[in-house]
Amino acid sequence: MGEQQEVIADLRAAGVLAAIRWAYGSATRRSLEMYCEADGLDQAWLGNTRFTLFRDRLDRVFACHRYTVYAADGTRDTDILHGELSEYDVHTMPAIPPGTVRRADLRGSAGWACRQRRFLIASAEYGRIDALPWQEKSYTKQLVALQRSPDHRQPSLFEELDESEDPDGAAEAGEALATFVIAHTLDSKSASFELSFGRPLLNPGGPAWYWREDLLAEPLPGVRPAADSAPAVIAETRVPDAPVRLRRPEGGRLEPGYPDAARPEAGRRDSAR
Repeated sequence: MGEQQEVIADLRAAGVLAAIRWAYGSATRRSLEMYCEADGLDQAWLGNTRFTLFRDRLDRVFACHRYTVYAADGTRDTDILHGELSEYDVHTMPAIPPGTVRRADLRGSAGWACRQRRFLIASAEYGRIDALPWQEKSYTKQLVALQRSPDHRQPSLFEELDESEDPDGAAEAGEALATFVIAHTLDSKSASFELSFGRPLLNPGGPAWYWREDLLAEPLPGVRPAADSAPAVIAETRVPDAPVRLRRPEGGRLEPGYPDAARPEAGRRDSAR
């Protein structure tokens, strides 16, 4: 079995891939709900907000940082866990046992790890994931993209770093993990987005990945209404997503997963970050 098949099978079995897809869908919908160019918001605001909310949703679903909170009965504190989430997001959040994934930041970049596999997040220009310019990203992500092909000996990410280049002491602490990247995009005009998980490749002018997996096809849990409430009514679409409170623009198209009554306002494409 090749690396891609092994990594994807393991993370899928642990529910991690569905959790990533849920987190990004939730973050993107919430970002578009708040985004309004007429209110002075721009593409930089949209990109930063999307990143912040994506990081927050990953922490929620994986019970990391402030979401490692328990009520008196020993269950997770849902007031904190579900705070500011839509009803749809609450009902479709995958149930990942706490401890399955832990925070594993890398040299200042937000990261998460499942056993011995770490993943970071990186934005890209919509439609350009396959040509993502790693040389324009942070030094940390360039290091990740310099990891050798799985067909060769796999070096430690910190193998050639001295202590001054590894201020967090991650290598010494046993956190020299195989590191992958979640790449995400958004076209704010159409609300179309992309989400991939893979092993990056620093190869200017050539392919940006050894391999990558599209995560938009990962199934989410069915809507789980409360036992004492009527079933939630969610519009059936090709890729389920929650309704958003936005005006219907003139023209444009919908990203699969946005109900027909919830087209976001037109705007410029989100630029690569």
